Amino acid sequence: MRLLIRGTQTKVTKVVAKMAGCSWFLVLGSVFLCNLFKTLLPSIFSFLSKVLQKDAEHERHMRAEIQEMKKEHNSVSMMDEFARYARLERKINKMTDKLKTHVKSRTAQQAKMKWVVNIIFYILQAALMISLIWKYYADPVTVIPNKWISPLEWLVAFPSGVAGGVGITCWLVVCNKVVSIGLYSIS
Repeated sequence: MRLLIRGTQTKVTKVVAKMAGCSWFLVLGSVFLCNLFKTLLPSIFSFLSKVLQKDAEHERHMRAEIQEMKKEHNSVSMMDEFARYARLERKINKMTDKLKTHVKSRTAQQAKMKWVVNIIFYILQAALMISLIWKYYADPVTVIPNKWISPLEWLVAFPSGVAGGVGITCWLVVCNKVVSIGLYSIS
């Protein structure tokens, strides 16, 4: 029984060691997905605003109604039918003011929604990065020769402290910069 448990523990230790060896890939993938999502955020927001905003149809209807009233207003002679002309003008002004108020409230609502979506995204991204740092803080992502990074060895190795190691925080910064430059050049 002890041999079976010891054998299982050895297998689990090997799997964990393999997973720790792939931490660089996990971090790179996470950073890539976060940056990809960040570049797609305006498109996602646009889609969400179209789905959630049904006021645009009402605004189109109001604009069409204003255009109809303006056509009628232009066809009425000011000299011959002053009362009708003035009534239409007041109606057009009232409808235009109502449309402006409606557009302002919709724009404010969209700005608020965009702000909330951005805040949620950045909170989730920060939580992901902090959890990666928390999980892999003691292990170097990879080990490279000391002479490659000799003046900044302690900074690159932070927080693992392994000589010649690349720490998770340095790896996150490098991956984030490389992926953002790559995605920027593509888009």
